[in-house]
Amino acid sequence: MAKLVSKVYGDALFEAALEDNQLDAVWDEVREIASILQENEAFIDIMNHPEMTREKELAMMDEVFGGKVSDIMMGFLQVLVKKGRFGEIESVLEYFDKRAKEYKKIGVVYVTTPTELSGAQKQKIEARLSETSSYETLEMNYNVDASLLGGIRIRIDDRVVDNTIQTKLDEMTRKLSKVRV
Repeated sequence: MAKLVSKVYGDALFEAALEDNQLDAVWDEVREIASILQENEAFIDIMNHPEMTREKELAMMDEVFGGKVSDIMMGFLQVLVKKGRFGEIESVLEYFDKRAKEYKKIGVVYVTTPTELSGAQKQKIEARLSETSSYETLEMNYNVDASLLGGIRIRIDDRVVDNTIQTKLDEMTRKLSKVRV
């Protein structure tokens, strides 16, 4: 159900922003609000408190965001409150961000290695992925996980290329455990 709510409200905000040629501005606001909410989780708790009336929630929303966000965003936040869906705001904003990235052809890439990569290695990976993907831009995220022992794991969307020593060892262990002596 939460996924459906995120999609419905996220799509509505996306379409409104696109229709008014304000996608980039609204997208910036989405990221800023998501960041603020992550840093201030108590705000969502207060907004979702059973004793908070819709009127109080709308007044608080106006106090916090009024005059600081676009009319599209303010209207969107008010609709979430009026429909009793403010508790879903984080997933709605996340959905919007994902949808905007798809629209702008931005791929999100997660690269995990056992040691820190040099600048040259990162450039080589980015160049290779740019050549082989359909994205115009890649948003690169590099992580270090020493348990991989060696190799590299790349995740882009729902595709994973796992060429790590740890995965190869795990595969060999599974195969050997099936062998009967």
